[in-house]
Amino acid sequence: MKHKPNDSMFIELVGLFRSWNLDSDTVYSTFYNGASLYMFDILLNHSDFLLINKHPGVSVHKDDGDTMLLQEVAKAINEPKLYLVHRLDKMTSGILLLAKDAPAASELSQLFAKREVEKYYLAIGSKKPKKKQGLISGDMERSRRSSWKLLTTKENPAITQFLSATAEPGERLLLCKPYTGRTHQIRVAMKSIGSAIVGDPIYNPSNEADRGYLHAFAIRFTYQSQAYEYVCDPRNLDSLGEKWHQEIVSNGLDSWLEPWSLTWPKLNTK
Repeated sequence: MKHKPNDSMFIELVGLFRSWNLDSDTVYSTFYNGASLYMFDILLNHSDFLLINKHPGVSVHKDDGDTMLLQEVAKAINEPKLYLVHRLDKMTSGILLLAKDAPAASELSQLFAKREVEKYYLAIGSKKPKKKQGLISGDMERSRRSSWKLLTTKENPAITQFLSATAEPGERLLLCKPYTGRTHQIRVAMKSIGSAIVGDPIYNPSNEADRGYLHAFAIRFTYQSQAYEYVCDPRNLDSLGEKWHQEIVSNGLDSWLEPWSLTWPKLNTK
């Protein structure tokens, strides 16, 4: 049974939803759209595109009976259709950019293709990596089942820059900046340096956690001469994982809230 707009639960959540700059109609639509509340949060609603925070465990594509994410987001903002311009793995939470029409989708897709979109990811590794920061580069090929592996060859390499900071004993907080955008790129890269992501069901199956700890943390790009930069802090929602709230991890996150301003390992794309 659906509640009416004056129900106490709805009223209590209005302030939260308005903090995301949503109007009353969108608040109502999102609140009453069943699973939507547990699938995503709207971060930025632009006339041409949308930034959402995808929750962990939510498929971008309809998979194994999962609710179609794009359809749910479109319902929440009363748009007939949304366009996917990049992807996040099911276990990965954080910033996902969606276009509202075909021309915007084409323009934004070109930005990704030309590597003019800066993306930053947070991860928690299950062991101390072989090095504290650096560049991970190598070709990728399919391995067993749905996994990939990093090769020593570099004919068409996947390239990832990363920094790290102290976390709980036996773990490491990681900030990754992928130059390329391959399937499972960061997950494979972290495993290759001995720090497979905590809770990763494919690349670290023996490590149990409340989620796979990979989060699309920040994005920066220029669209139609206007610069956009956005940070999605995983500490803002408990549902994004308990480990982000550990004091030592939180202290590390505080120093990374403007990732584009940090000194990154030298990028060699030759």
